[in-house]
Amino acid sequence: MTQTPRPRSLTPVVLILLIALAPVVFALIAYFMPASGLRPGGSTNYGELIDPQRPLPPAETLSLRTLDDRLYDLESLHGHWVLVSADHAACPESCVRKLFILRNSHASQGKEVERLRRVWFILDEGEVDKQILEAYKGTVMLRARPETLGRFLVPDANAGQAADALLAPMWIIDPLGNLMMRFPADADPIKVRDDIRKLLRNSRIG
Repeated sequence: MTQTPRPRSLTPVVLILLIALAPVVFALIAYFMPASGLRPGGSTNYGELIDPQRPLPPAETLSLRTLDDRLYDLESLHGHWVLVSADHAACPESCVRKLFILRNSHASQGKEVERLRRVWFILDEGEVDKQILEAYKGTVMLRARPETLGRFLVPDANAGQAADALLAPMWIIDPLGNLMMRFPADADPIKVRDDIRKLLRNSRIG
């Protein structure tokens, strides 16, 4: 007596279809239901992107000088990502913290380290402590007039407030000479490092 074949179970087919459709379903939920928490944020950077980016002013406008009183043109750093801070020569603890964050962020970039340079703008004519000079070798230290530098780094501050407005943030200048990112006061050093790493990884310039 011939047995009637059992109908095949549709369960495996249904499971395969569900697995295949899952990404589409999640994408639709994320798109049409933002409150679901499935939609990624519009930005993954920690620092604030400067929009529009601001190009470097001409050297004669900035009038930067080295510690031995030679004129310096930031254009000489063209082709590198430039990590920037500004403070007074006395360099209080908040200043040291910025120099430390940028130095360590730079040093932690492994094989990409040569793509970066560091600049500290000194906002007065005071003498820089020898310990600072030694600890932050490799940082380009330049004297700058706060009112002139402020028009580039903090254009929203008036001339009288420029010096104070320059003290808290840190910035990045891209390899084409554009100011493109600003980090907040009391920045998280790990997040600063990670932002720089992402910039280097995703950029085809510098």
